Amino acid sequence: MRMDWSSALSTSIGAAIGIVATLIADRNRWRRDLSSRALEVRRETYTEFMTAMNEAGEAIRAVSLGDHSSDTSLDSVVREAFRSSGVHAALERLRLVAPPAVETAAYAAFRSMRHLRDHYAAGSEPTEGRAHSTRMELERNFQTLRELMRKDLASAAD
Repeated sequence: MRMDWSSALSTSIGAAIGIVATLIADRNRWRRDLSSRALEVRRETYTEFMTAMNEAGEAIRAVSLGDHSSDTSLDSVVREAFRSSGVHAALERLRLVAPPAVETAAYAAFRSMRHLRDHYAAGSEPTEGRAHSTRMELERNFQTLRELMRKDLASAAD
């Protein structure tokens, strides 16, 4: 008796092709899911950092305008307002997930905010020349950072 192997071979090849196609589709889906999660983590981290920076700026500005008790030194109150904003932790989280350009721009904005904090801690009024100049530098750094963040998020979404 002679067996016809062509039918069994065709079935085996078809099954193998089906398995490989399923594996490829699963791997592609996994990559898309991983990419989506990474994008969402960066979006949340960027938002957290920008929010912390804005809260730090508002807190130290309020203190510089007299929104604090008079029995504590201005320097201490301004520095505590900056520390309690959570900006240090937000910067470190950003450094873990951001591309180098965004990380560099975020640190430049953070440094500008620290310089502004130092001006206010030393007793500068928000309208004084050096404090105003530092605020303008901070705003430029914020603008650069926002543009880089948007570019990163847009390119990751494509």
